[in-house]
Parts: sequence; C-alpha cells; structure tokens
Amino acid sequence: MTSDSGLAARLDSIPAPVQGALYMIFASACFAVMNALIRLAAAELEPLQIAFLRNIFALAFMVPWLLRGGLEQLRTQRLKLHIWRGITGIIAMVCWFTAVVRLPLSEAVALNFTVPLFATVAAVVFLKEIVRARRWSATAVGFLGVLIILRPGFTEITPLMSLPVVAAAFMAISITIVKRLSDSENVGAIVFYQNMILTVLSFVPALFVWRWPGGFEIWLYVAGVGFVAVLAHLALTRAYTKADASAIIPYDYARLPFVALLAFFLFGEVADIWTWAGAGVIAASSVYIARREAAVAREARRAASRAAGESVKARP
Repeated sequence: MTSDSGLAARLDSIPAPVQGALYMIFASACFAVMNALIRLAAAELEPLQIAFLRNIFALAFMVPWLLRGGLEQLRTQRLKLHIWRGITGIIAMVCWFTAVVRLPLSEAVALNFTVPLFATVAAVVFLKEIVRARRWSATAVGFLGVLIILRPGFTEITPLMSLPVVAAAFMAISITIVKRLSDSENVGAIVFYQNMILTVLSFVPALFVWRWPGGFEIWLYVAGVGFVAVLAHLALTRAYTKADASAIIPYDYARLPFVALLAFFLFGEVADIWTWAGAGVIAASSVYIARREAAVAREARRAASRAAGESVKARP
C-alpha cells in the first residue's frame, strides 16, 4: 500500500462529522491566508487590479477541468441568472478587497460574518421562504453584534467601515442565486461562469488603476490569492459533503483567530475587545440560524415521509 492510499485510509477512518470540521477549519485558514495575501499585494496594486488578477488566475485554474470535460458541460438555459450572480459577485468582491486593504483585518472579517444574517433576508425576498419569529430574532441579535463592533456614538463611523457589511449583503444575494442555479446547473459550470463573468466585469475598472508590479513577489501574492481561494472552496465543498451545515458552520468562525494571528505577525495589528465581542454575538446568532434551519428541514422530511407512508397504506 502506498503512503497516499494509507493517508486516504486514515482519513476515511475518521468519523464524517470530524472530517467535515477539519475541512472547514482548513478552509477558514485558507481564507485567512488569502486575505493576508490581498493586503500584501496592495503594497503596489489597487484593490480593483488585485480583484481582476485574482479572477484571471482562478479562471486559469479551471482550464484543466474545461479541457477534461469539454464545452458540453457549459450548456445552460439560465445565462441571465449567471450574469446576475456575476454582477452581485463583483460588487461583493470589490467591496471586500477594498475593506481588506483599508481596514484592520480582524475588524473586516468580523463584520463580514454577517453573511448568514443577510442570507436570511435574501431567502425571504428572492426565494419566498417563510421565516419564523425565532430566526428573525436571531438575525436582529446578529446585527446587534455589528453595532458592538462599530460602536456608533462612541467612535467615528466612516464609509470604509460599511464596506465589509455591504460585501456581506451582496455575498448573501450571490449565495441565494447559487441555490436557484444548483437546481438545474452543473456545479463546475456555475463556478466557471462565475469566474468568467467576474473576469470580464473586473477588466475595465482595473484598467483605470493599472500598474505593472515592480517585483516578482507581487505576482506571487496575486497568484497565491487565486490558488488559495481554489483550495478554500474545494475544502469548503468537501466539508459540506461530510456533515450537515449546522454541524460545521461553527468552525467557519475560526477565520477570526487565524486572521488575528496573521494580522499581528505580518502587519502589527491587534484586534480590540469590541471586535471579539461583536464577532462572538454575530457567530452565535448565525450558528443558531443554521441549527434552526436544519431542525425545520428535518421536520419537513419527517412530515413528507409520514405523508408518503399514509398514502401507501390508503391504497386498496
């Protein structure tokens, strides 16, 4: 038995929920590294240019997949929805990259934890989902966490401080669109169209701030952003195949300690107590929402199973 197969066997011997947690923690670490690389690349490049280069490299990483499967796998009847996802995605990306460059990393990440909260709102508006009082209450508590971080009236709130929250709102809309697309579209095609549309949309804005990197390390940073982003999304996908979302979402909040460590050692930033406290409130409310959604889904499956059983019994 080779060492690779031995490693695979050892991984398979771990309980699936534990595997899911490990994949999620790895994804969180990758996202933290990606944010640090964005900040490092910003020593010479503007966020708009970094976003374009990130999309170019991400698209390049998908070429082997496209060559292996052929153009047939890109067939779609929902191109308009792909374009809308690209539009929301580019707004989220530009806001997020700018926030990572201009704000303390820990604060930006903590405020971006609001994605699940906005996803609740987006599900009601776009998917017509019914949300009960408990989920709305948890969502309201989560936004209270945002106020703890921003402390309006005690510190000056600048337009820059709103960017991670705006990015979270558009990320949530993008996630909602993905839910619609996943009903009929190939997962690889969804990712490919996203990267392709993002590349096109980010090209022209990048031209206005274009500057050729002066050092080879900057190219390594932007290539690293694309590569680590691919790793993060692969790990994230694996995590969701190993365990229920409600079980592994808590581990996503490992991003904050990872980012805090990188920010301290690379940039000398120290997260204040308000950032940690607000992030804790947002995380707790988001975890409750995820668990509540899982409970409702389980009850719906049980009801459907009971209805099917009764239908069978009623047959002559």
